[in-house]
Amino acid sequence: MSVCISIQAVEKTYVTARREKVYALAPVSLEVAAGEFVSVVGPSGCGKSTLLKILGGLLSRSSGRAEIMGTPIEGPRGDVGIVFQDPVLLGWRTVLQNTLLPAEILRLDRRAALERARGLIKLVGLEGFEDKYPMELSGGMRQRNSIIRALIHDPAVLLMDEPFGALDAMTREQMNLELQRIWLESRKTVFFITHSIPEAVFLADRVVVMSARPGRIREIIAVDLPRPRSMSTMGDSRFVEHNQHIRRLLFSEGSLD
Repeated sequence: MSVCISIQAVEKTYVTARREKVYALAPVSLEVAAGEFVSVVGPSGCGKSTLLKILGGLLSRSSGRAEIMGTPIEGPRGDVGIVFQDPVLLGWRTVLQNTLLPAEILRLDRRAALERARGLIKLVGLEGFEDKYPMELSGGMRQRNSIIRALIHDPAVLLMDEPFGALDAMTREQMNLELQRIWLESRKTVFFITHSIPEAVFLADRVVVMSARPGRIREIIAVDLPRPRSMSTMGDSRFVEHNQHIRRLLFSEGSLD
């Protein structure tokens, strides 16, 4: 498989108002193949979200090299879609209008974007809700809208920063199944941050376990579970073993978020 995301010795250091240095991210190196789903877990403050923001071009790195599709990341770019914990939908725009927002900003062909938007809306089960506003949707529906908004411009990479963290347990499980289905159909390269170990294992091809700050990669676990996965997968002995192994690694570092 070709490499989609390349991270080579990336570090991040913040300087406080008192001119004190805070080392958020130790040298991190990782390659993610095109079409791969990678989850990242680690203790609170270990730099997971910092790394994601660097990949999204939202934050500069202090040193090292980061590339997507062979080109350096120097700022926000059109081949990346980002989903945060808060869907941040515009309250005065409908499902369809929120979905189309990136296409409008990037000035993509209106007719093609509209056709793609309607296809994505159908894909995530929001057909019939095209004209509904965020306040008329459930939390899970708003997050679905956020996901397809990030996909409307057909990005190579989907970055997801704890997208289901604010949802109740049942809705979260449903969204895990939904995201797996979307990924299986789109085969986007996904870089997924979560504080849920079961969620990380359930969704990923590989789970990256990070250390406490300054964050570095402690271990990368390949998840050898067949797809598509269902809730019964969580009873598989391999699933349980992966969860226990990651938990042992993290308990030696500190608590999760």
